[in-house]
Amino acid sequence: MSELFGPGALRLSGHAAQLLGWRPGEFWAATPAELAAILRPGEAAGEALTRIDLNRLMEREQ
Repeated sequence: MSELFGPGALRLSGHAAQLLGWRPGEFWAATPAELAAILRPGEAAGEALTRIDLNRLMEREQ
């Protein structure tokens, strides 16, 4: 193993704790692929919802 493993693992576990609320056991149980999939930016959802669109949706619910 590399001497860089420890510091890298410490940094990643800190990110997982802050961003995902993971405790150490959850971090160590996850595979690198799972962690990468969770932290990878998602696809753009498109345009933001306008106030007019929101009002229309709310009217439908009533």
